[in-house]
Amino acid sequence: MPAKENTTTVITTLFIWALAGALFGALFGGLYQILGILGLSGWHPLVIAAAAAATTTSAFYSAMPVALVGAMAGVLASIAYLIVTGQNVELILIAGTAGGVGMVAGLFYAWMVTGGGRPLAETLTGLIAGLTAGGILAVLSALTEAAPSIFVLSAGVVALVGTFFQMSERWLVARSARWFPGALSDPVVAGLVAAVIGAGIWIIGGTTSAAFGSQAQDAADQVLGAVPPGLLGGLLGGAVTGVVLELMGFRLQESR
Repeated sequence: MPAKENTTTVITTLFIWALAGALFGALFGGLYQILGILGLSGWHPLVIAAAAAATTTSAFYSAMPVALVGAMAGVLASIAYLIVTGQNVELILIAGTAGGVGMVAGLFYAWMVTGGGRPLAETLTGLIAGLTAGGILAVLSALTEAAPSIFVLSAGVVALVGTFFQMSERWLVARSARWFPGALSDPVVAGLVAAVIGAGIWIIGGTTSAAFGSQAQDAADQVLGAVPPGLLGGLLGGAVTGVVLELMGFRLQESR
């Protein structure tokens, strides 16, 4: 590859991975802080936040139209749920309602647009990568008895998830994509995204006032304060990981 083309490829990879990492890190940082405020401790907030952020980011990365359909369905279903139930907000019910509506919207999308099984394969790969990355960091934190900052955790999670995801596309995604028909792939991806949206609305709107009362504003400030370092950590982790993988021969353009 000529030097000019190689430089252009590296710069493009740097931009794409940095942007994806920033979005991933911001989502992870906010979720991690929220789960900690809600009382989760130890490995739970790290693994759950990493898995949720990786699944959502992978869905948008692999099939943005389907993910957008799921996100819209999740928002509308969650709002309708809140209107009907008032203050009685249950996580399983709101996430299940949003996920069910998302799957219906995904079925409609699959009926209109014929697609393959790659979106679901990549989304599930993202879920596995998130669980793996969160578990690794949780073990390292427990062994070192350290309390890493949101910046460090976000950079580490993005680097681990990105590495696993990119390296697995040559075998896991490519093989498993053949197992999932388009009629199944799109509804499941849309349903997963919608369920995450529903769970997010439950966390933000369903529990904040009840759990924190007059301290709700302080909790919101803590969550918002975790987003910038998460974004910057994810940006750094994504940019460095993307360039390293590109130089090692894991081409972004070959995996798409």
